[in-house]
Amino acid sequence: MTRLRLGTRGSPLALTQARMVRDALVITHGLVEADIEIVTIKTTGDQVQDRALAEIGGKALWTKELDRAILAGDIDLAVHSMKDVETIRPPEIVISAMLPRADVRDRIIGPDSIASLRQGAIVGTSSPRRQAQLLRLRPDLKIVLLRGNVDTRLAKVASGEIDATLLAAAGLDRLGRRDVGRGIEIDVMLPAPAQGAVGIETRAADAETTALVAAISHRPTIACVMAERALLAALGADCHSPMAALARIDGQTLHLRAELFAGDGSAHVTGEAHGTVDDGAFAADLARDLLAHAPAPVRALFAA
Repeated sequence: MTRLRLGTRGSPLALTQARMVRDALVITHGLVEADIEIVTIKTTGDQVQDRALAEIGGKALWTKELDRAILAGDIDLAVHSMKDVETIRPPEIVISAMLPRADVRDRIIGPDSIASLRQGAIVGTSSPRRQAQLLRLRPDLKIVLLRGNVDTRLAKVASGEIDATLLAAAGLDRLGRRDVGRGIEIDVMLPAPAQGAVGIETRAADAETTALVAAISHRPTIACVMAERALLAALGADCHSPMAALARIDGQTLHLRAELFAGDGSAHVTGEAHGTVDDGAFAADLARDLLAHAPAPVRALFAA
């Protein structure tokens, strides 16, 4: 076969995830590592670290350079953290596979729990969802912008510049940091849509590569994540929209739970729905129900 070119961002986590995809392709198709070249592509999101994503272009800052490379034929497939992938994708690009989903929870770095944070503690995050959830639980907290890779964020806590930060458990685990932080149970803090999932995109017109990649896909993960993404689309959510969602499979039934928030956590709405594993259309019904019951400060942050 022709050597496959796998595109990825250059962060330690992105490269780890790229190697996970390469290894899965090698095992599934009886290849060797040399059959798959990992191509590092610098994204705008990696280069601009002093502003929130919502202020400078949203999730496209993680994907647009990889999109250009795949559409130009410079790479054959691209690996993404699915929570960083915009809901609306170019029609020429398809999500061909997802690896088995990892721990979906957030971890708090610094204290043992949100409740144990000191009064008026400073918490660093760039996520509108995490900010809203924290302030809903602890209105006394001061939230400051914090971006950068895992080591940068951990250093801010270690130096005492901030009291705590939140990171995805899946990313920490993939970097071998299983002992870092304390997991926050999903009943306390529901995760971001698609958190913990690694996705692989290919050119829609490249049937051969798409089929190779599809062979490594984990069906339960892709069913859950696509339902969560369908909810995002139906809500008209963007980087300014604080929301959380998680789908779970029980037999042939897919359960979808979601929460929408005002930016300061002062108002929220929660709901859930279920349907079959093969049909995520019920996500749009949940979106309508959530918006119908949402307080005005919450509804204003969603475009649907």
